[in-house]
Amino acid sequence: MKLESDGILIALRPIGERDSVASIFTREYGMLSGVMRGAVVAKKNRPLVGQVGAASWNARLDTQLGAFHWEPAENIGARLMLDMQKLSFMNAAFALIGALLPERERYAHLYDSTIQMLRELNDADSQSVYLKWETDLLHDLGFALDLAHCSGCGRTDNLNYLSPKTGRAVCDDCAAPYISKLYKLPINLDITLHFIAGACSQMGIDIPAARMYLSRVKKN
Repeated sequence: MKLESDGILIALRPIGERDSVASIFTREYGMLSGVMRGAVVAKKNRPLVGQVGAASWNARLDTQLGAFHWEPAENIGARLMLDMQKLSFMNAAFALIGALLPERERYAHLYDSTIQMLRELNDADSQSVYLKWETDLLHDLGFALDLAHCSGCGRTDNLNYLSPKTGRAVCDDCAAPYISKLYKLPINLDITLHFIAGACSQMGIDIPAARMYLSRVKKN
């Protein structure tokens, strides 16, 4: 069995002295995991987290771990290494992708959003860029945030609150009796973390440490 696609190298874990187990988020097949032979000792075209390139995954049976041939085209992540905040956003995104996306399910929109996020982290307000990506992730996981209409009356103005249960906006009038139970807009890292926690809970996993790190840094 052979699968080929463009991808983002999101994780590498050494096994033995020469090889690594790699996780690659591909445009055509979603998350793929496999062995990269010689990744630890490679001197030319060494695989690095944050690279984008062409991935070829091969296995005799589709239930096997398989092996990668990886041709890096660009190391987008290298530009983020000198800024700890921007690097922490990349690490959080990669940790969430690895934890929440099932193997071999296509998420083409999220893949494109991830590439865009990595490119824009250097050139714009990095927190806003990351927040947009995280709302895209939640949308693709079935936790879409509806900020266009009030969940109570349908109006489109004075939408200053968000229901933590439904993820839908609430106008000032409808929010008045329940303000203590609602989130105040605009969207921030604490709000998206609430819905990420719900997604993780459904899967029976903990929130990735790299995502929790963002909230700790924000509070400090």
